[in-house]
Amino acid sequence: MDTKIWRWSAIDLAKAIREKQISCRQAVQAHLDRIESVNERVNAITAVLAEDALDMAAKADKAVAVGDKLGPLHGVPFTVKENIDLTGSATTEGVPAFAEALPPVDAPHIANMKKAGAIPIARTNLPEFGLRWHTDNALHGATRNPWDASRTPGGSSAGEAVALATGMTPLGMGNDYGGSLRWPSQCAGTTAIRPTMGRVPFASSLAPTEPMFTVQLFGVQGPMARHIKDLRVALAAMSEGDSRDPWWVPAPLPGPPVPGPVKVAVTKNPGGLGVDPSVAAGVGKAAQALADAGYEIQEVDVPLVAEANQMWARLATTEINTLIMALIQPIISQDAVSFLNLVTEMYPTLDIAGYAFALADRNRIAREWSLFLEKYPIVVGPVTTSPPFAVGADLSKDTLNEFVTSLRLVTTMNLLGLPSAVVPVGVIDGLPQAVQVIATRYREDICLDAGEAIEQRVEPFTPIDPK
Repeated sequence: MDTKIWRWSAIDLAKAIREKQISCRQAVQAHLDRIESVNERVNAITAVLAEDALDMAAKADKAVAVGDKLGPLHGVPFTVKENIDLTGSATTEGVPAFAEALPPVDAPHIANMKKAGAIPIARTNLPEFGLRWHTDNALHGATRNPWDASRTPGGSSAGEAVALATGMTPLGMGNDYGGSLRWPSQCAGTTAIRPTMGRVPFASSLAPTEPMFTVQLFGVQGPMARHIKDLRVALAAMSEGDSRDPWWVPAPLPGPPVPGPVKVAVTKNPGGLGVDPSVAAGVGKAAQALADAGYEIQEVDVPLVAEANQMWARLATTEINTLIMALIQPIISQDAVSFLNLVTEMYPTLDIAGYAFALADRNRIAREWSLFLEKYPIVVGPVTTSPPFAVGADLSKDTLNEFVTSLRLVTTMNLLGLPSAVVPVGVIDGLPQAVQVIATRYREDICLDAGEAIEQRVEPFTPIDPK
């Protein structure tokens, strides 16, 4: 095993701690040292929780020494995005006005991670309120892509993805309303899973009102990592129920076996709206890996992605404009305002009848996907159909329009609440390339199985030193 502990997977760290090959303190300190070494170049970590983390590591080491029962992630460091409640650290949302917003309790899934033995070591960056596909804010500034600083690291969980890609953490906690787990993972060359709606409990102790309905419908909390095996154990740990979330679903993580060979629908150009050759090559590489693993591959288009993308955008924009824009505009940066104004221009607010009809009509798209996934239990396709855009390009209407179109397979999963894992497939033209692995509701297990089959046939390429 590599002597550099910060390069290890979360599972390997947990195993080494249980077997007393390393201490919890060593695991935590190795990552704190790595943060000190590289974060200045990428600005992914926003707050280092060294004192608390080392105190927790000392207690965790005592538990090992006396033979206490250990959780599956005992002593493993992890990081938390700054829009998730973690006691002892502000839930800033990337906004100066919330720089001292200290939550009284942990978010449910963070409490679950601690119960599993994991140790929070730092906070990570995001765009203001998570409402941009590039990560920059007035409180902490921009996060940089470690592969190419001229390209976006994505958003909104880019702090987590970049911290993972550069070895500053083995596990990250992010969330996804419009691709915020999957898009940064594509940009950084890391992995993540967007769970089914209701799988992971969530609540905020600081929010002045309940979240917008589309956030309740489209948004989920999910794990980020460098390895599928780490996603698997983190998702299991995070998913324990909590009464603070009335929509948590007690669905078992492993489902019934899918008769083999498992059929995989491969779509390189969803909806026929265009795809960059590097993206198509990445999807082809994933398809070949699954074929080699015994899956039955068929190139076939998926249903209604263009329509689903537009529906997601119109519903989300309508709620942002109607419910929160007037409240957040005075406290966010000018770039964030410009971005949201562009989105509004592209997707005007629906009237009440249009909004109600769109919510009802979502059922039709969900039915088509349910029928499709009955025939093809796995779908493999792009995260975005174009490479990461240049920093600042999302403030151009033409580029933003092209990007939202390229994100269509991502936002379809948000609209429908389906699980989707992101799996890196290599480096093409100097940038990481990844694919989405999609399944039906509450079948994260078969997403992860297929993702692992791809991962086993692709040479690992993170963590890296920032370029």
